[in-house]
Amino acid sequence: MSLHDELSAALTSGRLEDIDGGPDDDLDGVRALLAIYELWLAPVDTLDGTERFQNHPVIAGIKWRLEQRLIEQFDAWLEPTQPTSADPVDALRRIAHRDDSGVYDWVATAATWDQLVMFLAIEGGPDGGFDDLVSLCQVGIRGEAKVVLGANYWDEMGGGDPAAVHTVLHERLCAAVEMPRLRDEELPVSALYRKALNGLLATNRALQAEMIGALGLLELEAGPNCRRVLRALERLSAPADAIPFYAEHASTDPRHGKEWLDGAVAPLVEAQPSWGPRIIRGARWRAELNDRLFADVKLLLTHHLLRTA
Repeated sequence: MSLHDELSAALTSGRLEDIDGGPDDDLDGVRALLAIYELWLAPVDTLDGTERFQNHPVIAGIKWRLEQRLIEQFDAWLEPTQPTSADPVDALRRIAHRDDSGVYDWVATAATWDQLVMFLAIEGGPDGGFDDLVSLCQVGIRGEAKVVLGANYWDEMGGGDPAAVHTVLHERLCAAVEMPRLRDEELPVSALYRKALNGLLATNRALQAEMIGALGLLELEAGPNCRRVLRALERLSAPADAIPFYAEHASTDPRHGKEWLDGAVAPLVEAQPSWGPRIIRGARWRAELNDRLFADVKLLLTHHLLRTA
């Protein structure tokens, strides 16, 4: 039995001492980690009480071992590429403007309706749970950076309007386009690694600087990417409820990206210079995983190798 299946069975039965193996391979390991991250990050009403095992010694041990392998893998993928700049603000801007697979241009100009819907189901809009991630990344931070990250979170909350909360806008999008809910086994492996990055960063205070870098890159890239998705939705005459989520991000995320760099990254690095290389590291992790995922998705969708909606 795979580690993922052992873990799932043990969480259901409560017999965590029955887990006695390691992962069959890297895919099994990342799937097991995703199951563990659900204990930390999934909506509580979906966990059926298994959240009580979040800090169980067996879970902690598995999480520790698998995460060391995951971090080593992420760093190994970066080795061929040198940092773009020693200055984190400049580096993040350069990383955000790197060449990519052209997947968003393809989405904007050529994707069919089914391909677009499947792409959005994998992309996650552009990342499901960003509101939770940005709330966690500011724990223990003070001063200007705290205010900037808090303002970003308030925008995620729709400025206090429950109907404008970004998660709610995304739910409207999903319903409007009849977006499929993809299980992990239906996703490309690169998508699982990108999901695991969010869990890794959100559940490890030792990687808080890397989280600032990864989420900062997301904000920098989201504006242009969301504008391309918006073009696709309009080109394909999407239902009205599909528009507000990407329209909101297309207009606000360029501001968010600038504020994240100038108001959060810059003062944090000034106060803690050791955070600079780590912020760049987190951004590079995110960029590498994005590139791997979107190259895979474009190939699979254009060759009809991935089930479409």
